[in-house]
Amino acid sequence: MIFYFSGTGNTRWAAEQLAEATGEHLVAIADATAGSCTYTLQPGERVGFCFPVHGWQPPRIVRQFIRRLQLKYAEGARPYCYALVTCGDSIGRTMEMLNSELRAVGLQTDSIFSLVMPESYVCLPFMYTDSPAREQSKIATAQQQLTQYADLIVRRVGSECHTQRGLTPWLFSHVIGAYFNRYMITDKKFTVDADICIRCGKCVKACPTGNLTMSIDRDNALPQWHHDGSCTNCLACYHYCPRHAINYGNITRKRGQYFFGHNKKT
Repeated sequence: MIFYFSGTGNTRWAAEQLAEATGEHLVAIADATAGSCTYTLQPGERVGFCFPVHGWQPPRIVRQFIRRLQLKYAEGARPYCYALVTCGDSIGRTMEMLNSELRAVGLQTDSIFSLVMPESYVCLPFMYTDSPAREQSKIATAQQQLTQYADLIVRRVGSECHTQRGLTPWLFSHVIGAYFNRYMITDKKFTVDADICIRCGKCVKACPTGNLTMSIDRDNALPQWHHDGSCTNCLACYHYCPRHAINYGNITRKRGQYFFGHNKKT
C-alpha cells in the first residue's frame, strides 16, 4: 500500500510508478483524511509514504494523516516500510521527522529516498520555476533514480538511504522550516484577477484538499478559498490556472507556472 500526497503532480508521478513496480494499491492522503484512516495489509504487502517536502519538513497533512493511521497486519509482523519524498533541492531532516511520527503508530522506515524534481514553489523572492531545459534534465535524472529505487523497494532491501539532506539540515528543518510551516502555510494571500479569470474551474479541480469552490454568482463566478486551515500551500491552484489569473500576493505575478506534464497539454 502506498500512501501519497501531491499538489502539482511530481509525487503522484513517482508514486504511480512505484505502484506499477510493486503491484500495490495507491491511497491519496488528501482523500483518505475524510475517512477512518484504517487499513488492513495483505500478506507480504509493503507500506510506502510518498510526499513533497514542504519547508524541509513533512507536510502538515501527512503528519495529521499518520497520527490517525491504523494499520492491521494480516500476518501480525511489521511490514517492510519505505518513504520517498520529492523536493526542489534538499530535504533537511524531513525523514527524521517522518520517523518520529511513524514510531508513534508502530512503524519505522526500512529505507528512504528522495528525488530532486522541477521547482514549483515560487512564493519567495529568490524562488522561481526551472527553465525548460533544467526541468527536463531534472525529470530525466529522477526517472533513472526512481527505476533504481523501485528495484530496491520491490526486493525489500533495508538500510538504504538515498537522500539530499543539505549542508545544515537541522537549521533548515527546525529553524527556517519551522517558521515557514507555522506562518507561511496559508491561503489568505491568494487572489484572482477577475478580468483575466475565464471561470473554467480548473483551480477547484486541481486543489488536492478541496479548499476552493466557485462562488454562486453565475454571472461572475470566481474561485474562493475557504480559509479553514486545509490549505497546504502546494500552489496547485496557481500552477494549473490556464490564464495565470491566480496569484499569491504580488510576488507571483511575473513568475512561471509548473505542474508535472504541463509541456504535454494541448
